[in-house]
Amino acid sequence: MRVSCAFPTTMSSPEDVRVAEDVGYERAWLYDTPQQSPDVWMSLTMAAQRTSRIGLGPGVLIPTLRHPMTNAAATATLEGLAPGRVEVAFGTGFTGRRAMGYRAIPWSFMAAYIEAFCGLLRGEVVEWEGARMQMMHPEGSAPPRPVQVPVLVGALGPRGREVARRYDGLFATNTVEGIEPNVFDWVAYLYWGSVLAADEDPGSDRVRLAAGPGGALAYHATYELYGREAVAELAGGKEWLQVVDERKPDERHIAVHTGHCIHLNEADEAAWAVTGGALLPFTTVTGTADEVKARIDELGERGVTEVVYQPCGPDIRHELETMYAAATGRG
Repeated sequence: MRVSCAFPTTMSSPEDVRVAEDVGYERAWLYDTPQQSPDVWMSLTMAAQRTSRIGLGPGVLIPTLRHPMTNAAATATLEGLAPGRVEVAFGTGFTGRRAMGYRAIPWSFMAAYIEAFCGLLRGEVVEWEGARMQMMHPEGSAPPRPVQVPVLVGALGPRGREVARRYDGLFATNTVEGIEPNVFDWVAYLYWGSVLAADEDPGSDRVRLAAGPGGALAYHATYELYGREAVAELAGGKEWLQVVDERKPDERHIAVHTGHCIHLNEADEAAWAVTGGALLPFTTVTGTADEVKARIDELGERGVTEVVYQPCGPDIRHELETMYAAATGRG
């Protein structure tokens, strides 16, 4: 099992990645969420300059945010700065699109986009939006083609997993439901949580800050994927909806995604006030070091080959260190 990490891209992300390399993590993924984050490619570039070993990549890129040539050129640039350390993951845009009021992109568009992106990196002439194009970077502007980097696809349903089978692996978030064992050689599993000290209360303020944003994804994802009626069935869901409903209907997505994966927003805090840390064992990987290790071992048995931990809270180094120790059995 490879142990990697992820960060919602912030101004501190390049330093966070350096710390993650120091701790021992294999790879660092940065989110592509421009409505709340600095540019992912600029941040990865700065991380490359501060590190020498750790893998680097955007996880996940949202195709509609950039032309495939733009993402191909950025990928080549990063590979030139950190040769052999780059990988790229694509997704349909849970936060990267929904936080701006759009729906997820269709899989037909995703498949065509990734095909064009990979063709450009191979140095081929590809067609996009009715035009023929090719990467024409001369020596000194990018590594020579072909630029070979692994490509993962973030997918929930069968159509997405079918697209993922054409590439190097699957990028899963918070669930492995529907993933058939031994179908993918590479399954990266993104999760949140925190390692509890002996007798630590899961409802403590430290845990709220460190694991709460991950737990809040249960409300965010349920609202976006299954609707408000499903949220009302969750513990704390009615309280969460009361806050979201204070916004105009065409702006409620802003209330839902504010602080996404970074801190609890007003609606999340309302739900936490009712539930405390009671839901964390079910929505995150939160527990003692032994409990965390058992959960990660279980994920391995279900086909996960790389766990990807996203820390939260004011002490990122502490969260990275304690989770790495637990995940590797050194806790």
